[in-house]
Amino acid sequence: MSLKTILLICVVLVSIQIFGQDEAHLQSFIIPSELRENANAIIRFEDTNIDVKAYNKMVYTNKRIVTILNSSGDSKNGAVVSYDNNISIKKLEARIYDSSGMEIKKFKKNDFEDVSAVDGGTLYSDSRMKYINYTPTNFPYTVVFETELEYTSTAFIPGWQPIEGYYTSSQNVNYKITNSSGIEVKIKASNFDEYAIEKHSDLHYSAKNLAAIKPESYSPPFNAFAPDLKASLTEFDMEGVKGVNNTWVDFGKWMNDKLIQDTQVLPQKVKDEIRLRTANAKTNLEKAKIVYEYMQNKTRYISVQVGIGGWKPMLASDVDRLGYGDCKGLTNYTKAMLDEIGVENFYTVIYGGRDIRHIDNSFSSIQGNHVILCVPNESDYLWLECTSQTSPFGYNANFTDDRDALIITPEGGKIVHTKVYSAEENLLTTSATITLDELGNMNADIVSKSYGTQYGHHEGVQNQAEKDQKLYFKKYWSYINALEINTVAYNNDKDKIEFTETFKVTAERYASKTGDRLLLQPNFFNRIESAPNRYSNRALPVEIDRGFTDVDNYEINIPHALEVEALMEPVSIKNKFGEYEASVTKTDDNKLIYKRKFLVNKGSYTKEDYENYRAFWLEVVKHDKSKIVLKSKS
Repeated sequence: MSLKTILLICVVLVSIQIFGQDEAHLQSFIIPSELRENANAIIRFEDTNIDVKAYNKMVYTNKRIVTILNSSGDSKNGAVVSYDNNISIKKLEARIYDSSGMEIKKFKKNDFEDVSAVDGGTLYSDSRMKYINYTPTNFPYTVVFETELEYTSTAFIPGWQPIEGYYTSSQNVNYKITNSSGIEVKIKASNFDEYAIEKHSDLHYSAKNLAAIKPESYSPPFNAFAPDLKASLTEFDMEGVKGVNNTWVDFGKWMNDKLIQDTQVLPQKVKDEIRLRTANAKTNLEKAKIVYEYMQNKTRYISVQVGIGGWKPMLASDVDRLGYGDCKGLTNYTKAMLDEIGVENFYTVIYGGRDIRHIDNSFSSIQGNHVILCVPNESDYLWLECTSQTSPFGYNANFTDDRDALIITPEGGKIVHTKVYSAEENLLTTSATITLDELGNMNADIVSKSYGTQYGHHEGVQNQAEKDQKLYFKKYWSYINALEINTVAYNNDKDKIEFTETFKVTAERYASKTGDRLLLQPNFFNRIESAPNRYSNRALPVEIDRGFTDVDNYEINIPHALEVEALMEPVSIKNKFGEYEASVTKTDDNKLIYKRKFLVNKGSYTKEDYENYRAFWLEVVKHDKSKIVLKSKS
């Protein structure tokens, strides 16, 4: 047999083997039952290969086969690729198969939709994406997606998530980096041991039969417990600018020297105005506040995703001239003005969002999705959100609070922690004077004051239309039937960071009448109606990311024709999760005082603690619904 014949046979056999493997992954009915449980989509097969050829060149190839079980899994089809001037698409195709593995549609490169990669709120961007426009007619269906990309910018090395979020299983997944560049590739693998991820080498991992994870209330962020891999080069290229990344110190110095320091020249008229405005300020903090409010009044936020990978800020002079910028540009503009008057401050990279996510202090790389400004304040830091035209000076609750961030100094980068708002600071006080008549109708004057994170929850309502405000409060107090919001007034004290809401409300038949008695729930305006979800077999640990305190004090006036027959017993609960107190006292024949305090602590707990935490909330629900009995005087 000739060598040519032998080689031909080998190629055919390999092709048959590969085809056979693919065919098995295309048929939906042979998916193991344990991978179907809790899953909307199943990654049947994925092979990711990254070939790092130089500090400024890498090739990414990926083959992915995913079965979509239902409409909720459609977003996991994965047939999408982002590109820009630094990413060339060498190969792009997708094929769709029905549940039996029969091909029903094929997409070549030119068949993909091509759109901007950012939403309509972005002024301009050079990022684009290609995706398949496919509407399934039946479920399940399977997508095979193959791509090859060539990068001339190596700042962002794709990482690996063996489990791609909730409700997604992974049957057979592989990730490999080949490095012929002579430059060190840094890897950090997290939570791999818990999921039996197989390590073939420092740059090669695989996994099989990873079951879908179902979300649970009060669980940590997904990447805190799920397997996750980050990769970066110690020398990299970002759109022609060479970077160094051995530690956060040299990475931060690169950002300062190459991305920031040449962007902060201000027009002379701005320098003069800022100096004039701050001339009488006695402290650096006063100066910073004047500058911050000047920036808020002069600019607005617009996303701008260009300039060295979207990481280089606009020129401060352009922000001043145009009156807008993104988080980088507005932060940098504010920084330039503070620099001009000698107030120390630092450009800061962070993950912004409701969920608390940290810059990884043990792994330097391109991280973060947002930029804010840091102003040293004695032994602490003050944080300025420069994208908001309404946020109080130094307020960063609910979006950039309590997380590790990277401050950029001339000497390099440094990881610091942003402000943690304590349970006592996250305060909502509600006081009310309530008058009840013999039929159980009530009218009330209410004053609510919110602080800390609760300020952020309440402050935005004032910007809604009057009709929407009333609908919002009817939903907020949805347990009060026939509620009428007669008047609402607001006072937003940004110096104290205190938001006050003042109401006049009425409700018919608030107390239920039974014969000559009225059953009255004395917690009128801050009632917890439900407890956290019950799980028969809790799988995830418990994380209460922000604590809070509610304090309520109501004066309840009852008509002379009624008298108190039965009051609720005072209650006091205290445990590691928080505190709850509630009581009703009679001060005279026609006046009752209701007092309540509910405090929840921030904390991390085991999954076994969850039932006790839920039991605590059930107690609160029960006591918040307690009733007292009023009866007609004989």
